[in-house]
Amino acid sequence: MSEIPAKSTESEDPSEGARPRPADGLASAVGGALAADGVRSGDAMWQSSPPGSIYDYIKVASFSIGPDGLVDQWSLRAEHLFGIPADRAVGMDPIEAFIDPRHHERGMRKMAEILDGREWTGVVPFRMPKGVEGERGHEGLAEVYVMPTRTEDGEKAAVCIVVDVRTLRSIETDLAASQAIFSQSPFGFLLIDTDLRVRRVNQRFASIFGGDVDDHRGKGVHDYLQRGEADRVAATLRRVLETGSSITDMHVTGFVPGSDERRHWSVNLYRVHSGSGRPIGIAWLGIDITARRAAAREAAAARRNLALLNEAGARIGNSLDLETTARQLLDVVVPGFCDLATVDLYQGLLAGDETPPGLADGSAELRRVAFASAVSDAPFAGTGVPVAVGAVHHYPFNSPCADALRTARPQTVPGEDGGLVQSTLAVPMVAHDTVVGLVQFARTKGSEPFGDRDRDLAVELAARAAVCIDNARLYRREHERALILQRSLLPPGDPEASGLDIACRYLPGNVNTGRPSEVGGDWFDVIELPGHRTALVVGDVMGRGLRAAVAMGELRTAVRTLAQLDLEPAEVLSQLDEIARGLGAPGGVQQATRAARRPREADLSEVYLATCVYAVYDSVTRRCTFANAGHLPPVLVEPGEQALMLDVPPGMPLGVGGEPFEEVEVELPEGALLALYTDGLVESRDHPLDEGLQAFVSALADPTQPLEDVCDHVLNTLDTHHGEDDIALLMARVQGLPTESVGDWTLPREPRSVGRAREYARAQLLAWDMEPLVDTTELLVSELVTNALRYGEGEIRLRLLLDRTLVCEVWDSGLVQPRRRRARDTDEGGRGLQLVGLLSAAWGSRRTPRGKTVWFELPLPGGDTSLTDPAEALLSLF
Repeated sequence: MSEIPAKSTESEDPSEGARPRPADGLASAVGGALAADGVRSGDAMWQSSPPGSIYDYIKVASFSIGPDGLVDQWSLRAEHLFGIPADRAVGMDPIEAFIDPRHHERGMRKMAEILDGREWTGVVPFRMPKGVEGERGHEGLAEVYVMPTRTEDGEKAAVCIVVDVRTLRSIETDLAASQAIFSQSPFGFLLIDTDLRVRRVNQRFASIFGGDVDDHRGKGVHDYLQRGEADRVAATLRRVLETGSSITDMHVTGFVPGSDERRHWSVNLYRVHSGSGRPIGIAWLGIDITARRAAAREAAAARRNLALLNEAGARIGNSLDLETTARQLLDVVVPGFCDLATVDLYQGLLAGDETPPGLADGSAELRRVAFASAVSDAPFAGTGVPVAVGAVHHYPFNSPCADALRTARPQTVPGEDGGLVQSTLAVPMVAHDTVVGLVQFARTKGSEPFGDRDRDLAVELAARAAVCIDNARLYRREHERALILQRSLLPPGDPEASGLDIACRYLPGNVNTGRPSEVGGDWFDVIELPGHRTALVVGDVMGRGLRAAVAMGELRTAVRTLAQLDLEPAEVLSQLDEIARGLGAPGGVQQATRAARRPREADLSEVYLATCVYAVYDSVTRRCTFANAGHLPPVLVEPGEQALMLDVPPGMPLGVGGEPFEEVEVELPEGALLALYTDGLVESRDHPLDEGLQAFVSALADPTQPLEDVCDHVLNTLDTHHGEDDIALLMARVQGLPTESVGDWTLPREPRSVGRAREYARAQLLAWDMEPLVDTTELLVSELVTNALRYGEGEIRLRLLLDRTLVCEVWDSGLVQPRRRRARDTDEGGRGLQLVGLLSAAWGSRRTPRGKTVWFELPLPGGDTSLTDPAEALLSLF
């Protein structure tokens, strides 16, 4: 309270109680503040106001006037209000010191009335006395309350109470503004005292939590919030009260009376101080953000779903393998979308069935191809008994999963009581209006349940994965078809050749590498030629897919056809080059040849290029003739020597045309190892060609092992699992025809040479213990030598070769090839070659550098092929 001079006494005016109170402005302000603070006006007379009361805001001062009209007491409040110390103020005439000279006369009359014992109250303009530092010329307006008193000597005096009116009016304005803000605020507004009890709330808060504003006075946070949340908020309030640090956008969760909906508020807290700076409580300003939180959750869910779809688009479908694609789907959704997930695909789809997979009732067999869990690898039992990955199973007809497969619509499966799973989404995988499988997304108990947005997202994810899986299925089907086609065009089983031990390997491009892979055009072939000779072929059509496989088949067929004509290796490649150019031309070889002679823009999609190495090995002489069309060089390993690459001129690839091919003849020692291969064996993305060739040569360091073991060693040593290209490897170990298995004679050009030829043949066959072949051989040798005498030129050479079959060759210098014709019944001749064809297993003729060779072949006794009776053969000619 304001200070009252010690000398002042009560007024002696008997009419004091009936007069109006002189300080109604002050009383109303104080009374209003006390009433707002919950203090009854009757109690205010006896309640002490510690520092921090309303008087800290209102400038109130007191001083007393003696009987002489001069100041005799000056309070500390007066010093603060007027800025004049007590030692200077005491003895001053207040009229002369503080009143404008124009009002001195009126002031003197009022002073006389006061000293005469009358009370007075009014508003008085005042000014600071001259000479007061810092207040020179300052004027103010004061509400003055003068109460007559008596001194100890009984003389009349007065006590004056002065209030700065301008400060009071400012406080009144601030109170009105604060009241308006507090009551009209659209936010919940609370004042909380130092005991963390509500002192005041606004109407907005009361409308939310019910009751009048007075009903909330004295309540705590535990009356509005659940225990855990209330403890957290109470601790925050204490921290704000203790530290003075404000809290911005603190999220509070709770319920309002009459509603089970969880509400969210954003609360701002700051400490409130009195005029003297003492903390008196906390201001709470809250706004309901439930709708904003829901919108934020929706936006966050939409962003999460979009991010999940983007991730699915980036990660799913990078492989053309069915199982890998299914695992990629689960890698995307677990744990970002669900806690457990499985993928089941129709067993018929995995087996490559052409018909749409599945039965009409949705209970066809499925195979579980992928499973993922974010719960410590917990088994998935959301829709029945757990199924292991790789197991084949089916869903009962009445199960939700069977219904999802049957209707192609997702189904929600609630979790079992006591189980781990809360709910499961069974989503069919639909691609091109065909159900290919079922994916199940499950969330464990405690997770947010699936909503409509989650269902739509699950359908989209399953559809994207289904399309990728269907593409992988189609690719696998086409790849398998192309692979079957390619394998059908390769030599079946283990090829056999005279004078050679053969081993071969073919590895198609692998689809399990995670990268798109198609069959290539690699091929090899082992072709038996007349005279116990063998053609070894390895080629590679540039490109991949069915186009390359078909081109490879055509070239392989052409090679076998040309080989049967017994052409030289260089000539075979020249003919293949013409054929390769004709593969891309609508009119065939001739059209391609004519088109190549005039300038035009080539259609690269119709250009067929291939590399090929063609070798002919003669088991009698152990000589091998090579011709190369842009292929990698053959590798030769001689006994006791290091492996080396043969220097065979590479030539141009097949299909380019315009360049001749060269031949190289190499004599192969007994036991030598010859290797022909394609570039997939020695080249990959990680290993350049030179490095691969060196590794291949090093892998052939020990060629004495069995040939099959050598092939396996090469494939295991080199990088053959990259799957980027097909690999063809053809290895042959030289085992020349023994000298004792060859009979070779030169006959003069005279008629008696026919008899000698029969004698040489008989003697040689008896020496070889081939008596069952004597009669047939004598007859056929006689026919061939007779033809050579009649139609050939130069000396005649007879050669018998014994290996897996018996081969007889008759050589002469004539260039005219024998031609088999059908003799008429009246013809005396023309049946010799018919007889050769009837009695032999095979016969033919070929050109040689010095003429021609006519040959026939007979199976050995005891074999699968029986000999034809010569007598029956002769009778069949007539």
